[in-house]
This record gives sequence, structure tokens and C-alpha cells, in this order.
Amino acid sequence: RGLLLLAVALALGGTAAAHCPAPCVCDNLRAHVLCLKRNLTAVPSTIPELTKKLNLRGNSFTVIPVGTFLATPYLTHLDLQHCKVERLEEGAFRGLGRLVYLNLASNGIALLYQESLDGLSSLQQLILEGNRIEEIQPGAFGHLGSLTVLDLRANALVYLPDMVFQGLQALRWLRLSHNTLHVLGSEAFATLPALRRLSLDHNELQALPGEALARLDAATRLDLGHNPITYVAEEALAMTSLKHLFLDHAALQDVAPDAFTHSPQLRTLDLRENQLQGLPPLAGARGLAKVSLAGNPLLCSCLLRPFRDWLVRARVQVEGSCAAPPALRGRPLDSLRPPEMRCGHPRPPPSPAAPSERPRIASGRRCPRGCACSPDFRHGSCENRDLREIPRGFPGDTRLLDLRRNTFGTVPPGAFPGLKELASLHLQSCSIRALRPGALRGLESLVYLYLADNLLSTLAAAAFEGVPRLAYLDLDRNAFTRLPAGAFALLPHLISLHLQHNAIGELLEGDLAGAGGLRWLYLAGNAIGHIAPAALAPAEMLEKLHLEGNRLVEVPTAALRGLPALSELKLSRNPIKRVGDGAFLPVASSLQHLYLDDMGLERISPGAFAGLGPKIRSLYLESNKMSNIPDMSNFTGLEILNLRDVPFRCDCQLLPLRRWIEKLNLRVGATCGSPAEARGLKVKLSTTFQTCPGWGRGDAGGGSPDKTKAASKPRKTKRSGKSPTGGFKKSRA
Repeated sequence: RGLLLLAVALALGGTAAAHCPAPCVCDNLRAHVLCLKRNLTAVPSTIPELTKKLNLRGNSFTVIPVGTFLATPYLTHLDLQHCKVERLEEGAFRGLGRLVYLNLASNGIALLYQESLDGLSSLQQLILEGNRIEEIQPGAFGHLGSLTVLDLRANALVYLPDMVFQGLQALRWLRLSHNTLHVLGSEAFATLPALRRLSLDHNELQALPGEALARLDAATRLDLGHNPITYVAEEALAMTSLKHLFLDHAALQDVAPDAFTHSPQLRTLDLRENQLQGLPPLAGARGLAKVSLAGNPLLCSCLLRPFRDWLVRARVQVEGSCAAPPALRGRPLDSLRPPEMRCGHPRPPPSPAAPSERPRIASGRRCPRGCACSPDFRHGSCENRDLREIPRGFPGDTRLLDLRRNTFGTVPPGAFPGLKELASLHLQSCSIRALRPGALRGLESLVYLYLADNLLSTLAAAAFEGVPRLAYLDLDRNAFTRLPAGAFALLPHLISLHLQHNAIGELLEGDLAGAGGLRWLYLAGNAIGHIAPAALAPAEMLEKLHLEGNRLVEVPTAALRGLPALSELKLSRNPIKRVGDGAFLPVASSLQHLYLDDMGLERISPGAFAGLGPKIRSLYLESNKMSNIPDMSNFTGLEILNLRDVPFRCDCQLLPLRRWIEKLNLRVGATCGSPAEARGLKVKLSTTFQTCPGWGRGDAGGGSPDKTKAASKPRKTKRSGKSPTGGFKKSRA
């Protein structure tokens, strides 16, 4: 064994070193390769074959093509965070049969196809946090039989279809927090026999998804906090192994006495920060040990005595205090005595009726000629069949219908009869010029509608009659010259609107009328040169606004007013030459990600970033023409700062920036464009600053008091160590 290890070490020290890609750093002894933030547009083809850990974080790949990693079959860890990846081609990871850790966080992936993750038979951790995933096709995880942790936090998921996690036999923790889930298929979790923990907090669930959760026989922890759930009904939760349930920060007004009868092992129940004025005895929860009720408006009258008596009899620990009556306000529940809990106070409002289960429609097994219907996944597909008319006769329980790449021309009224359970409809690349009024009538469960790559130039509101639950609408690459004003009036739950790569020239007041729930608006690649001050006002919940690749000549400051939740703004590739003072003040309290790259930007005013501060997590300023930037010392929360390809003038005026960069634990890529003797040098390494007044004390190469020296001292980080989650630590520039 020792001789074998010696041989491997010699191989890594010899041949691997010779083939280390030029922009990367190779640790041959441990078979690690780091290519951090090198502006790479493709994965280097000369990565040593025996590499085990590859960190490509912070590059610009956009697409991961088929067979990208076939030349590195020994990889066990792959980090592709912050790489602007938008698409994983089917078979992108084939050949990585040894990979155990894959991090794809903070990219732009919108859809997972069935073969996107093919070839990863040994994968144990998959991190997809912070992408734009709006739909997962069942079968996407079918080849990941060893996966134990799947992280899908902070995406754009609205709906989980049945069997979506099929193949994840070993999964122990599924993280779905911070999405916008409000529909779960009854069989969504049916194939997760080993799952121990499910995180569904920070979503839009309005009722406890009891039928879907009942499939989780082994789960011991369930996080459902921060959902607008108002009521927990009788026998609502049947999870035989559940021990810890979190329903905090919801909208609960009542809980049925036997809500947890079929969860006999439940030990802790977190109901903090709800709207509960009281609770009945939870006699069905026989093993309960602790109930947390802090932050509820508890009315400690005689109506609460049965609950208090039950707590004592069952020896259940309780947290929480009285909100009324005044004499008992602030008193802990566990300190109350029955005589103090008097009657004469109004009864708590009646609990809302439990949401009724929508009746299931009997599923016939018919299927139109030439199409394929899957009874297991409840899919129908007629993709690329040269059809001229939309076929009829799909099973009544169909959830996903794929009609891409046909030639329909028009979608007539009532085109999809009998499909009341349809949730996802794909009509991309169908030469559609018109969506007639009533075309979607009857699709009462429709959540996703894909109409990209068609010939649509206008839409009427009546086209969306009968689809009240529609949340995701993709109209990319059509022929719109303006937003279809008024078209969204019948879509109260619309969350994501894609209108990229059309020919829209301006945004006018009223264009978004009725889109009050819109969270994400994608308008990249149009010809927008003007945005009226009130154009975005109806979308007051907007979180992401993508305007890259348009014709704006200034930051649309006036149009940003009234968007208190905006966290991401993309203005890349607009011909904006100057950013004036207070340009982002209207969104300063919420903005986290700002893209100002590739604009030919020549000047940023000293007060341009006024109001912005610790909340900013990423700032992209690369590929511009300014020679200096304003003070950003209060941007203390930065995780990404890109200053590549900016011709900084490395004179004394830039000294504050140079000192600030020196203190950052980030690779920023700032280089000098002038004077001539400094051109091409990193700003941190240029010697032109040594003639500046005040140079020496607190700067590299000069003495400094202890306080200044400590502030600029580099942090110690391992060259390529692992983070607690299995990734690589942040490298210092």
C-alpha cells in the first residue's frame, strides 16, 4: 500500500504539474486544482487527469456541455458556484462516477431535465441553492442513488409534481426553503424512504400538505415555518417517525385537538409568532414534551384552562406568556393557576374551515395517436411530431404536457378540454402567432406555461381566462414590441414573467397593471430605451429585475421608486456612460446584487452608491472605462466584487481604493491602466502609490502602528482547504 501511495504521489508531482492550466493553481500532493474567478468561459481541457478536487468558482461558463469532465474521471469534489451557469446539457457530468460533492450554487439554472445529472452515481451532496430553478422534471434525480443531501433553497419553485424525487433512495435531508411553493403533488415525496429531515420553511403553502407528507415514514424533523398556514385540521399530519415540527412565524389561528394523533412520536412543537389566542388540549400528541407559543396573542381566560390542565397532566413544557387580560399580561403560561384564568372575556374567533381537498379526477389511460403518455409520472408528450393542430384525448390526470416543436400557428378557444389537473404546459417553438381568448379555459391547476420561441406580438387578458393559479409565464424570444398591457389582469398569482429577447422599446405606465404579485421580471435582450416613472409601480413585490442588454442611457432611478423588496438589479450591457448621485437610493434598503458590467461606463459619481451598504453581497463592475470608483468602505457584506478589465489610473487619488482592496478577503481583479509604468499590474502590487503623501504608515512596505497593521494584515487561509459543507474556502487575492 505504501509503494502504491508513493507511485501516485510521484505521478501527481510529475505529470500533473506539467499540465496544470496556466490560469489555475495546482496542489499536486493533494490533487487539488483551483481556478478561482479567472473569467474562464470554458472548463480548461488541460486539467490533470488525476485531479480529485476542482474549484472553478467565480468564472463565466453559461453552459456546461456534454462530456465536459470526461478527461478528469477521478474527481471527488467539484465547485461551480457563481459561474453564471444557465443550462446543464444532458450528459454534462458523464464520466464523474467518483464524484461525491457538487456545488452549483448561485448560478442561473432555470430547469432541470431528466438527464442533466446523469453519470453521478456516487454523488452524496448536491448544492443548487440560489439558482432560478422554476421546474424540475420527474426523473431529473433518477441516477443519484447515493445522494444524502439535496439543497434547492432560494430558487423559484412553485409546484412539486408527483414522483419528482424518484431515484433518491438514500436521501436524508431535502432543503426546499425560500422558494414560492404553494402546490405539492400528493406523491411528491413518495420515493424518499430514507429521508430524515425536510425543510419547507419560507414558502407560500396555505395549508398543511398532509397527503404529501404522509409518504415520509422515516422523517424525524419537518420545518414549515414562515408559510401562510392558518389552520391545522383534524388528523392533518400522519408522520409516524416525526419528532420535531416547526410551524413558527406562520398565520395560524387554530389547531384541532387531534391534529397530531397520527404522529405518535412528536416531541417538540414550535408554534412561535402566530395568531393563536389559545389552544385546545392536544390529547392526540401523546409523546409531546415541549410546546413553544412565544409571540402569540394568548388570551389567558377560562377558555385556556383545559389546555393549561392538559399541560400539567401530560407534563409538557410550555414557552409563552399571556397577552390578555391586562391583569395577566406578560405572565408565563407555566406560572398560571386555574383561579386566575377567569371567564367574562370574548371567545376567540372561530377557526377557519379546513381547506377542502380537491377531488381527484378519474384517470383514463387513453392517449392521442402518435403521442406518449406516462401513467407513472402523469406526463403526456407529442414533442416534434410535425403536428398542425393541438391533439385531444390525454388522460384526465395528466400533470405535464409537452407539445414543443410542432407547428400549431394558433391556439384556439378550449384547446385543452378535460385537463383540470394539468400543472405544466410546454408550447415552445410551435410557430404560434395567436393565443385566442379562452384558449386555456378549464386549466384550473395550471402553474407553468412555456410559450418561448414563438411569433406572438400581442396578448389579450381573455387569453388567460380560466388559469387563476398560473405563476410562471415564459414569453422569451417572441415578437413583442411592447409589454402586452392589461394581459395580466386575470393572473393574480403570477410570480415570474419572462419577456427576454423580444423587441420591446419602452415600458409605459399601465403595462404591468394587475401584476401585483410579480416577484421576478426578466426583460434582458430587448431594445428598451425608456422606462416611465410609474411603469413598475404595480409590481410592488418585485425582487428581481433583469434589464441587461437593452438601450438605457441612464439608471432608471425614478422607476425604482415603490419597489421596497427589490434585491437584484441587472443593468449590464446597457450604454450607460455615467452613474449619478443617489442613483440607487429608492432601493437602497433592499438591494443585495447589482450588475453594472460591460456598459462602457466612464464615470461613477462620488455619491452614486449613497444609501447602499452592508446589505450589498455582490457588485459587478468589470469591463468598463472609468479610472476610479467612489468610496465603498461601508460595503462590509460583500461576497463578490468584480473589477476586472477596468483601466484604473494608479495615482494618489486611487490610494483609498488600493488600501480598501488590500483589506478585502476577495479576489477582485483590479489592474492599472495608467500611468505607463504601472499598466497591467494589479492595483495592490503597483509601486506608483509609494510617492503619495501618507504612504508608508499602514501600507505594504512601511511601518505602521499596531492598530493599522492589524487592520491590513492578510487573513490566514489554507491554500485549498475544505469548508464544513465539503467545498473550498474563500481564497485571498
